[in-house]
Amino acid sequence: MIFTSLILAHLLGDFILQPNSWVADKEKKKGGSIYLYLHVALHMALVLIFLWDLNLWWIALIIGSTHLIIDWAKLYFQNPKTTRTWFFVDQAAHILVIIALSMIYFPYFKWEDFFNADSLQLITAVVFLTVPSSILIKTVISFWTPVTVDHSKLQTESLVNAGKYIGILERLLVFVFILVNHWEGVGFMIAAKSVFRFSDLAEAKQRKLTEYVLIGTLLSFGIAVLTGIFVKI
Repeated sequence: MIFTSLILAHLLGDFILQPNSWVADKEKKKGGSIYLYLHVALHMALVLIFLWDLNLWWIALIIGSTHLIIDWAKLYFQNPKTTRTWFFVDQAAHILVIIALSMIYFPYFKWEDFFNADSLQLITAVVFLTVPSSILIKTVISFWTPVTVDHSKLQTESLVNAGKYIGILERLLVFVFILVNHWEGVGFMIAAKSVFRFSDLAEAKQRKLTEYVLIGTLLSFGIAVLTGIFVKI
């Protein structure tokens, strides 16, 4: 089934292998940025690699062409107030193209073909739970801005990007617990994080900050749980 291969190629091309410097340059120069075209070329190369069939060059060409059009529209029509909305529109459009190509390639399409629990699907799920999920959660909760805490009353020093990597590790662990049917491990992780994380927030006496972190935590666990359930279907 080419659907999983195309999704994996998309996740790698859009999130893992695209540096922040490329994104910044594209947003600044829009259609004049060389990185926009390098980004499209990368997607086409990944599609060919994961499909591993030169006879399917037309799929790579369609993916590259539509990706260029979708990203071009996003760059020219989004503004600081609609960045979050265009993120979801952009990703939805890319996924719809992938679904359409999968259905064209397999005219006798069945929904269960999307959920074959093979090694490629597991790799795709793991990739999704890393950087793509982090960006998704950050985009969703960007609607709120956490309250600034008085630094004189708290120890606020932390490791660089520690929250990002903690979130990735917790999602991967939850995913593994679900795959091996140890749901109690998920409960243990939620309890452990509550003890260590929310005790610090309680000292801050900032209810809005606590709610902000809680929303992000529940989104993180929820995404991992749903991903694990889909893989097991």
